[in-house]
Amino acid sequence: MFSRRSIRQRFLIQLIIASASLIFVFSSLLYLYIEKSIIDEKYQELLVYAQNTASNQSVYGSGVPTPEEYLGLSIEIMYLNKEHIDLDFYETTKDKKAYLTLIYPFNFDELSYLKITKDITVTRKLLDKILNYLFIINIAGFLLVVLYAIGLSKMLVTPVKTLSNKLSNMNEHLMRPIVVEELPDEFEQLGATINHLIARIQNFVKYQKELFIGTAHELKTPLAVIKLKNQVTLIKKRSADEYIEALKITNKTVDEMNVIVSNILNIGRQEAAQLEQPREVDVIQILKQKANDFLLLAESEGKTLTMQFEPDGFMAILQVGLLNQIVQNFLQNALKFTPKEKSVHLQSSLNSYGLLIEVIDEGCGIDESSDLFAPFKREGNKPGVGLGLFLAKSAADALGAKISIKNRADGVNGTVASLNLNSKLSCILPSR
Repeated sequence: MFSRRSIRQRFLIQLIIASASLIFVFSSLLYLYIEKSIIDEKYQELLVYAQNTASNQSVYGSGVPTPEEYLGLSIEIMYLNKEHIDLDFYETTKDKKAYLTLIYPFNFDELSYLKITKDITVTRKLLDKILNYLFIINIAGFLLVVLYAIGLSKMLVTPVKTLSNKLSNMNEHLMRPIVVEELPDEFEQLGATINHLIARIQNFVKYQKELFIGTAHELKTPLAVIKLKNQVTLIKKRSADEYIEALKITNKTVDEMNVIVSNILNIGRQEAAQLEQPREVDVIQILKQKANDFLLLAESEGKTLTMQFEPDGFMAILQVGLLNQIVQNFLQNALKFTPKEKSVHLQSSLNSYGLLIEVIDEGCGIDESSDLFAPFKREGNKPGVGLGLFLAKSAADALGAKISIKNRADGVNGTVASLNLNSKLSCILPSR
């Protein structure tokens, strides 16, 4: 019914053991308390009898004894050849009868003592009955605990089974988010995590479809150009210069196809980078190194690259290749769309989510209503295949980071490309 790794089985066993132990301890303490109370009461009766007898009064004092008090009571004087003892109280068993005996000093000069014995067989039988009843109650309680534990454990795994059934009925074509409000409070975080994963899968499927369609379209267009140009060229004989021109156009179109194919191959390389072993690195040092790599490129294009990094260090466990790919794409796009004599700014800062990395340019801006992360999506009048941001988004999803691109809100034309790394898997280095 259960496996060795079953949480339900472990919970069931622990609940049964804990509840059974609680019942046993409580019943034992209850029985000991009842027994001690009754025996103490009998002891007090014998002590009163002894005190009355030692003071030359009636054994039962001024009260009128009941018939039960006459039965099973014996008093005798005994002499002991030893030092004085105050009181001695003990219980004995003889002929399946229980007796309670009290030794009480009577005359110290004569070393005489009163030995008062009381038959408590009835009392002991009553205690045995109480013990048997408690034992029966314990068995019944244990069975109820087992049934309750089974029901409770089944109730606790019901949400997990519900989630499992919902997920098992999903595929890449039919995915619906889980209604978190219908889950118990303890499973809300799990439901939210699953919904986040479903959203990532939906985006992945969506972008993969767009990637396949876009790839076919992008490759079909240059092939159509080559075929059409060759057909036109072959309609009639032409001069050598015309054939050379046709070949040049063909070669240019092939080069464009090679660029498309290279970018598609980058997608495969990125998937391999996602399998890269994460390691602990200082993200700030990586940003500084990447900024230094682009300084000469910016100067050669007549542009300025500035930087500002806070804090001094930020340790994180991640795939360095994916982080480099995102930052490099941000800087390449910023420098491509920023005119000469303008600047690009790379900065980092801490926020409530973690480390925020931003690349701010002075370009032409973007259309925020369009999906810039879709494959083969192009903005502006600059050449490009349109796969850079698609790859950056895939890399950010693999890192568990947030990525966004928006227009500047400070009155200057340009965009702000941001990457927000989660601080849950990171720690801040002390200031140098």
